[in-house]
Amino acid sequence: MNSTILHMDLDTFYVSVERLLNSQLKNRPLLVGGTSNRGVVAACSYETRGFGVHSGMPMKMARELCPEAVVIKGNAGTYSQHSDIVTEIIKEHVPLFEKASIDEFYADLSGMDRFFGSYKYASELRQRIVRETGLPISFGLSANKVVSKVATNEAKPNNQLKIDLGYEKSFLAPLSIKKIPMVGDKTYQTLRNLGLRRVRTIQEMPVDVMQRVLGTNGRVIWTRANGIDRTPVIPFCERKSISTERTFGKDTIDVIKLRGILIAMTENLAYQLRRGEKLTACIAVKIRYSDFNTYSKQLRIPYTSADHILIPKILGMFSQLYNKRLLVRLIGVKFSHLVGGNYQIDLFDDTQEALNLYAAMDHIRNRYGDKSVIRASAMGAKTIGRMHNPFNGSPPVVLAHRTQ
Repeated sequence: MNSTILHMDLDTFYVSVERLLNSQLKNRPLLVGGTSNRGVVAACSYETRGFGVHSGMPMKMARELCPEAVVIKGNAGTYSQHSDIVTEIIKEHVPLFEKASIDEFYADLSGMDRFFGSYKYASELRQRIVRETGLPISFGLSANKVVSKVATNEAKPNNQLKIDLGYEKSFLAPLSIKKIPMVGDKTYQTLRNLGLRRVRTIQEMPVDVMQRVLGTNGRVIWTRANGIDRTPVIPFCERKSISTERTFGKDTIDVIKLRGILIAMTENLAYQLRRGEKLTACIAVKIRYSDFNTYSKQLRIPYTSADHILIPKILGMFSQLYNKRLLVRLIGVKFSHLVGGNYQIDLFDDTQEALNLYAAMDHIRNRYGDKSVIRASAMGAKTIGRMHNPFNGSPPVVLAHRTQ
């Protein structure tokens, strides 16, 4: 049986949600993202793209290119709620689907042509999403995930496209090499330096040449350029790490502030581990200075999810990394090598009172939110926290008000 893979993508999702909440924003140039000088454009309306604006660019530059644009900071919680509504509709009508990001979905419709017709079924699903949510959505339908994703991007905005079996290669041939998933700016420049512009040229090249230029990635890009992809639709992906970062609006050397934020980050991530019944065996600290030089340090530790073990180790690594002569632009904490399990009591160092305290604090957080109980030393970092369980199977939420 031939595979039939559906890819659905909510068009300019953050922008569409803001327009749904405020009809006065319709047909106006709109930017969603960080509002400070260091802010980054998380989403931009089609009206701004004629000015050269695109997502990921500095907000300051976007404002200069399109000064009449309305700038909105956005709210990750609001976007997650609308994404969940779309997810529930898809879940109700599709037996096997994958939520690749907050606004992107894959579904396996293999075998549907025998009974109803995959394209007709996908069309009716798309129309229902538009009708019930008010959000525009596009889809691509083909024999694999890569071609379907490219087809969706070609169908936008608010449209649909089907690539029949056997026509994948001819569909991709005239497109720019940048349309191939996995070809970022650096890889694109490398391929352009070789004189490659269209996908057709890669299709005509021996795979060994691509592999010599780009290594293993070269072979993957070659197979994708030829419309070959056997990646299955994965309904759930186990997270291997969790992390959080903070970019400051103004570079700082305030050590007390930095240590307080690190404590808040570690405390919150440790709570996420306990909530998801996870343990970490590798912790890391990241520092970016005002000159954009970035340094990190990681440490292997026995499996744990306890604040009183993790916080001193994080602060110790920070002390080893921190250069007091330079202003700090960004700090971050990451836990990796995660496994399922609950905190194991230390026979000599742990007390029943400490364990009861963890249980009580986590109970309050579960009921009233992540930030309802925090250490006094972390009170200067009240914005550190999450609005969802990172281990519930959903992809990480990209915050609209992210910064460089």
